[in-house]
Amino acid sequence: MKINVKAVNDLIKNKFDNNQTLFAKEINADRTHLNRVLRANGNGAGAVICGGIIKYCEDNNLDYKDYIFLE
Repeated sequence: MKINVKAVNDLIKNKFDNNQTLFAKEINADRTHLNRVLRANGNGAGAVICGGIIKYCEDNNLDYKDYIFLE
């Protein structure tokens, strides 16, 4: 799996006042790992980040496929 960096950054900007730390807490991920994944164009996102995004989307009536590319 690979995350859609543009969509995740837009989500962080619109729902979390552009604060990666708040988003990382929301998805139960390490802030520094999230930042590395976003800077690496989505590469390196593992089960914690992808699972957190999926759970966040389910809890907030969003389609996780907009934020995660299934390869």
